[in-house]
Amino acid sequence: MLRVTFLGTAAARPTVGRNVSGLTVQREGALLLFDCGEGTQRQMMRFQTGFAVDDIFITHTHADHFLGLPGLLRTMGLQGRTEPLGLWGPPRSARVLERAVRLGVERVPFEVSVSEVSPGDRISRSGWRIEVFAVTHGVKAVGYALQEEDRLGRFDVERARALGVPEGPAFGRLHRGETVEASDGTPVGPDQVVGPSRPGRRLVYTGDTRPCASVMEAAEDADLLIHDATFLTEDGDRARDTGHSTAAEAAEVARRSGVRQLALTHLSARYAEVPHLLLAEARTEFDAVVVARDGMVIEVPFREGGGEGGGGEA
Repeated sequence: MLRVTFLGTAAARPTVGRNVSGLTVQREGALLLFDCGEGTQRQMMRFQTGFAVDDIFITHTHADHFLGLPGLLRTMGLQGRTEPLGLWGPPRSARVLERAVRLGVERVPFEVSVSEVSPGDRISRSGWRIEVFAVTHGVKAVGYALQEEDRLGRFDVERARALGVPEGPAFGRLHRGETVEASDGTPVGPDQVVGPSRPGRRLVYTGDTRPCASVMEAAEDADLLIHDATFLTEDGDRARDTGHSTAAEAAEVARRSGVRQLALTHLSARYAEVPHLLLAEARTEFDAVVVARDGMVIEVPFREGGGEGGGGEA
């Protein structure tokens, strides 16, 4: 499972139908939160993501991207959380984030480790990692990419049986790259029954940014790119002045990077109720695009079929 749930898709301030920035990513047993605008905890309840978050990644310290932290952390404490939590932010963010953790009378009853990350940093986990990349927003800001490790190649059961490999533990050892013995003592190597390794999935979240080379590099061949699309081209000057992107610019990044799917988010209030205008503009550059809405779920599939991944949006 690699599931994205959009908690907030509005820029700068909430609207009637959209909260400010936040999304969760669930990968197997790990739950990650990217940005945490005001009201994020209520959105997590509303869209049933749960609060068992392992790490929170903040793209930058504009208020609409982190102001939900104090309430969320205290709710976790009231629910009896004892597990430590990692809180990650861009350079020079630690002081602000530490204040957000301490804000209020009550002490958060679990460990929150605040760490600054810079472009090029990697945060490794079992089977996947978070890669940090540069964005262009006029303040200290970063984007994040979740990259899975390559998976083992497909195991040819019938070929293994034909070679006389006894079923059971020997199959697993072969699949993991070990040479085993067939029933007649003949050695059988993994290259005889295991196909080439298969790529893991890549999910890229830009936060707020202008189109730039570092984003295109991070997004190259990604399965899902979640990109700032605050404005339409008619407000291109405003986008440049404020360090944001238009829908067409985000779509051009997706096209040039060879991504498989694009989701537009961080919509200006002037477009929040007419997202079809953003969608139409983006589709002049790139077809596989959706405009995110609060509560939208995107399942990121593996690249080949065979029932190994989901697909599409809900």
